[in-house]
Amino acid sequence: MLKQVAEGVLIHPSELLENNTVVVHGRDGVLLVDVGITGAEMTCLANDLRELGQPVVAGFSTHPDWDHVLWHAELGEAPRYGTARCSAFMQDVLSSADWKAGVAEGLPPELADDTPLALYGLITGLPPGTAQLPWDGPRVRIIEHSAHAPGHAALLIEERRVLIAGDMLSDVFVPMLDDTDNPIENYLVGLGLIEGVADDVDVLIPGHGSVARHEEVGARMKLDRAYVEVLRAARVSSDPRVVSPKPGWEWASGIHEGQVRRLAR
Repeated sequence: MLKQVAEGVLIHPSELLENNTVVVHGRDGVLLVDVGITGAEMTCLANDLRELGQPVVAGFSTHPDWDHVLWHAELGEAPRYGTARCSAFMQDVLSSADWKAGVAEGLPPELADDTPLALYGLITGLPPGTAQLPWDGPRVRIIEHSAHAPGHAALLIEERRVLIAGDMLSDVFVPMLDDTDNPIENYLVGLGLIEGVADDVDVLIPGHGSVARHEEVGARMKLDRAYVEVLRAARVSSDPRVVSPKPGWEWASGIHEGQVRRLAR
């Protein structure tokens, strides 16, 4: 079900991982950002858009994690954009003869039979340094960084004062670091770029979790920064996403524990 979060901006939430697909109204159709994770969800989204008389004219993947590069034939053949590094990462994945088996192996077991992979990862990379999404709709600024994943990008819908954050600034997941040699610095640099547009944001849509508004936006940024700085200092985290996770999300504390072990090594 579509839910409006700002003028011309809606979300289509996923139940299992609380993914947020973002729908942005343009002149001749909609932009879809980070389409959902099951065939049933994507079919539901396609049906909702048909009822509204809104074709899909563009897509965007904020980063190359499996749950952000999916697509469904019912959503049409619009160009699906990402940063150049996001696209290059996916091309490398798809160049392997057994890529589908590898992706399927990493899926949550409860989703394995309903995650469509036929159009997986078919991302058109935008030229390096592209600052604005090429589509006929509200101006969408691309804020590329290296936090969490290669070629990650946040999108700022400027006239709607909406920030689409990808896998950052969640209220259910702690910051998830990348697997490079400098994961903490990468995250802090990316977070700094996003903090730089905080005064232009009234609504924050994370890749997972609930939408934040007004003063909650700055609070999410402070929470992410505090968590990463505690990790860097090798201190015990008091982050509420670790010590008192949302009911049913206790398993997510394993992300924090894994990061602590990895950084200790």
